[in-house]
Amino acid sequence: MGTHEISPPKELQHSSGLIVGGTAGIGLATAVGLAQAGAPRIMVVGRGTERGQAAVERISSVNSACEVSFLSADATTADGAAHIASEAERILGGVDILVSTTAADVRPELFANIPTDDIARIFNQLALPCMYLASEIVPHMTARKGGVIINLASDAGKTATPGESVIGAAKAAIVMFTRTLAIEAKRSGIRVNVLTPSLVNGTASTERITSDGFSAKLFAKAAQQAHLGVPESEDLAALAVFLASPAARRLTGQAISVNGGISAA
Repeated sequence: MGTHEISPPKELQHSSGLIVGGTAGIGLATAVGLAQAGAPRIMVVGRGTERGQAAVERISSVNSACEVSFLSADATTADGAAHIASEAERILGGVDILVSTTAADVRPELFANIPTDDIARIFNQLALPCMYLASEIVPHMTARKGGVIINLASDAGKTATPGESVIGAAKAAIVMFTRTLAIEAKRSGIRVNVLTPSLVNGTASTERITSDGFSAKLFAKAAQQAHLGVPESEDLAALAVFLASPAARRLTGQAISVNGGISAA
């Protein structure tokens, strides 16, 4: 084995997955995709117990042999992320795949209309969870000499969009964090990538921003540019499963847009 070679990545059939924000939308679709691909152990994290149990049933329905667990926790705080990591390492016997798809209850708004006191809350809720989680999980992956981290940002982190000044800043932070961590962690066999969608049909985030007001008009125009179709959660999940698999063994530090042609960000 050469000086820059690392151990072969784990097959999905031998990998455990921690999906934070995994009780709905892209996170749940990714957990289902990993189960379909043969992952033997999956933990989904969310805040609502009822939705968490429904997610466990959904994931188990596609692979009855998969050991699926739910943890009610909040990744927006450092203590919450530490609790998630500790429980996941214990229950899963080690986290091979970390997928961070947390969302925040925010919607696009012109910067002039955002109260100063709201800026830190919006930015922190969007940008920090994936950083907190990686801080807790990466040392374990480093010790095992391998792992996969997939973060979720958005095209707002690549393309300046009216109404998304703070949101875009937070998403850009996730993108640059992902790229830099990928360079730092590659020697330990850890791959880190980020998905950057725009609109995604059927998710709470898209519902929230397209229901009314300024953001509804903004994204109605954006949807018209998606000539390949506005993506579904399953489109993002299929890419996440690929990135988690050995087929993507040499792909790291990438921010990949899935937006149906809305932009070429």
